[in-house]
Amino acid sequence: MVGRSQADRNQLPLFLLRLLCLLPTGLPVRSGDFNRSTDNITVRQGDTAILRCFVEDRSSKVAWLNRSGIIFAGDDKWSLDPRVELEKRSLLEYSLRIQKVDVFDEVPYTCSVQTKQHTKTTQVYLIVQVPPKISNISEDITVNEGSNVTLMCIAYGRPEPMITWRHLTPTARDFEGEEEFLEIQGITREQSGRYECKAANEVASADVKQVRVTVNYPPIITVSNSNEATTGKQAILRCEASAVPTPDFEWYKDDARSRRINSAQGLEIRNTGSRSILMVANVTEEHYGNYTCVAANKLGITNTSLYLYKRVSPTKPMSSSERGSNVHYKFKGPGTPIDNATSLAASLWLMANLLFCLFCTC
Repeated sequence: MVGRSQADRNQLPLFLLRLLCLLPTGLPVRSGDFNRSTDNITVRQGDTAILRCFVEDRSSKVAWLNRSGIIFAGDDKWSLDPRVELEKRSLLEYSLRIQKVDVFDEVPYTCSVQTKQHTKTTQVYLIVQVPPKISNISEDITVNEGSNVTLMCIAYGRPEPMITWRHLTPTARDFEGEEEFLEIQGITREQSGRYECKAANEVASADVKQVRVTVNYPPIITVSNSNEATTGKQAILRCEASAVPTPDFEWYKDDARSRRINSAQGLEIRNTGSRSILMVANVTEEHYGNYTCVAANKLGITNTSLYLYKRVSPTKPMSSSERGSNVHYKFKGPGTPIDNATSLAASLWLMANLLFCLFCTC
């Protein structure tokens, strides 16, 4: 046994020399029994890969190597990588286990078996799949309406991930393709909002990130409500404007810019976002008339006219009893004059007598 072990050691340099000759070139991929082709091994990043190799008998000399050099020669480990180890589930198995596989492990691996008659090799190419990952995406941006916008979304993965852009609105549509950039020409206010970038391949769930696009535009008056009020009562004039950034509001009386209204003298201005309300606590005659609401931001200015009308209370109609109690008759004729008739019956009787006297006189 000692003599044989010494003989094996003497042959080891020659065997290793032959292994080194295999490094630059690889033979066709073979299975463990060297008679049928095998597929390349595909493993997801982070998983464990097992490269199978079998020998014909226990006297064979076997080794694993790749482009970097010899990994194992027999049971001797040459590689310094702690993730790599041998797996032997049977006396004739000489498989290579690689834990926590990464992309730099994606190289050809060769199992070389030397028998007394000849040397055989099995070459396996390790394919590492990588889940999609977005590595860089545009930051949130603010632009003026009409500008050209370019959104960027950089992702990596194996296979190469498909990039999909989506505008997150109820009527949004997808912008599909392998392009990393989304071009928007002449952006409008309707195209503001959040945009979603999705990177997907068949390895794992898609990676999704978002970018917000804010579109500035000048004010547009959307609500302008005139009103009418009774003297002594409260009145409200409402003005609303759509704009980005949120507009500032000013109020003027009778179209005179010199008569800017402040929250004083019974008037109060309440601005809430895109809405401005002018409140009159106690309406007087001087409050009636034309008002101008002005909305402005850094992109533009607009205005609208509102009116506070005087409400006239309708005259209350007289009741029949009120009309009857105020009937007065004066006439001259035979008999004693009767004034201030207080009943409908008396009035009718007097009218009948009057008509009778007139006809009799005629």
